[in-house]
Amino acid sequence: MKITPLEIHQQQFRIGFRGFDVCEVDTFLERIADEFETVIRENSNLQGEVERLRREVEEYRGREKAFKDAIINAQKSLDDTRINAEKEAELIVAKAEMKAEKILSIAHNRLTQVHDDIFELKRQRMQLEVELGATLEAHRKLLDMSTEATDAKETPEGNLKYLKGIK
Repeated sequence: MKITPLEIHQQQFRIGFRGFDVCEVDTFLERIADEFETVIRENSNLQGEVERLRREVEEYRGREKAFKDAIINAQKSLDDTRINAEKEAELIVAKAEMKAEKILSIAHNRLTQVHDDIFELKRQRMQLEVELGATLEAHRKLLDMSTEATDAKETPEGNLKYLKGIK
């Protein structure tokens, strides 16, 4: 399931009586969209770099073949030159492959880090929701208790019960 920064920017949440703070949600979505755009941009750049390196490797492979063909047709005295050219071409290919692997590894690590960050933010949000719910429930119970005590004090029977309860 691919999600685009535009979809994140356009995401809207329903707001109820006790809904989320709109500013926080908008700020959160903006941060995710910005980060996601950065990741997409980095990924696109890395894919371009990998493609460029692949073309470069193909070019080197083409050069290697040309060297081999020229060396096969050359005199025996050119054998040493052919061997050196092959070794140089292999070294260039190996360096290009190592560079491509390194770039892919960095991109994968960054993607993993972004996934971990998203998971941590979701965990923190859930924890905050639970804590906020517990706080609201505690305040509601205190308010109910205060209302009951006030109601009990307002009637003569309630005053008597309240005074007896104090003793």
